Amino acid sequence: MHDLALPLLIGLIAVALAFDYLNGLHDAANSIATVVATRLLTPLQAVGFAAFFNFAAYFLTLAVPSLAAVASTIGQGLIDKNLITPGVVFGALIGAMFWNVLTWLRGIPSSSSHALVGGMIGSGVAHAGISGIKWAGLNKTLIAIVLSPTLGMILAMLIMLLSSWALRGVSARRAERSFRALHLVSSGTYSLSHGLNDAQKTMGIITVLLYSTGHLTGPFHVPHWVAISCYVAIALGTMTGGWKIIQTMGSRITKLSQHQGFSASLGGSIVLFGASALGIPVSTTHTITGCIIGAGTARRASAVRWTVAKSVVVAWVITIPCSAAVGAVFYGITTLF
Repeated sequence: MHDLALPLLIGLIAVALAFDYLNGLHDAANSIATVVATRLLTPLQAVGFAAFFNFAAYFLTLAVPSLAAVASTIGQGLIDKNLITPGVVFGALIGAMFWNVLTWLRGIPSSSSHALVGGMIGSGVAHAGISGIKWAGLNKTLIAIVLSPTLGMILAMLIMLLSSWALRGVSARRAERSFRALHLVSSGTYSLSHGLNDAQKTMGIITVLLYSTGHLTGPFHVPHWVAISCYVAIALGTMTGGWKIIQTMGSRITKLSQHQGFSASLGGSIVLFGASALGIPVSTTHTITGCIIGAGTARRASAVRWTVAKSVVVAWVITIPCSAAVGAVFYGITTLF
């Protein structure tokens, strides 16, 4: 290693953790929009609640290692890890962060996950060409863009239907009390699954960076210090909160009841835990938005503000190409030095 290589490595790890923090801030709405919109928790209580479960996901990966496959997909499943350089990582992170900040300022619930995927693809292709892409990993990520919100919507509708049937003989007041408790549990579960899937994306980036600079060798594995750092960063970001996005997710798409909030959170949890087990870097934003739409539609289709939902979908479609373009530009800048 050259003398300048270690400061460069530390700087890039700091940038990666900054992205992770921004991911938590940007995606805080995913975890807490339903509990804030239904006034189950205050915004301050909600972000602390979500941040706690974001970090708790670290201990879940220790207990169930198979749930830590997303880091491997990001680290070596999109671009051949032997082709990744510090410049590629820098371009990927800046491309993703640029798109995150832009959509955060405009209150658009786009996907931090797909912004990172786009940045990685754009920067990687700028460095090594199309041949550097690992299509199996990219294809399953692209399929998940469509599948995760669709599954979330269907699951939320089914949960609404089944839970309504299960409590059909219960008074409205008792049912409301039951759903308040269930909603709190499902929201905690969703925050756990959110931290589990999203923190691993930055873990994958830092780990492949360590391999590319010779600090790690052998089979792909994430050091514990990397995992802990990423879970702390995303939890701190969640505590900061992205209030404009929370407003869009929690009230502009549809007005939620405790029953609907519970159904949306539980449906999203099922999708995210399944994706993590399969090693798919799914979008938590896409997933919970689909679930909220499903819960709203289960009441009646007119309860969903479809014009807002449409603008959200447009942001999803352009996230990967836009962040890829920015990633490629910033990789190009690194080649000038």
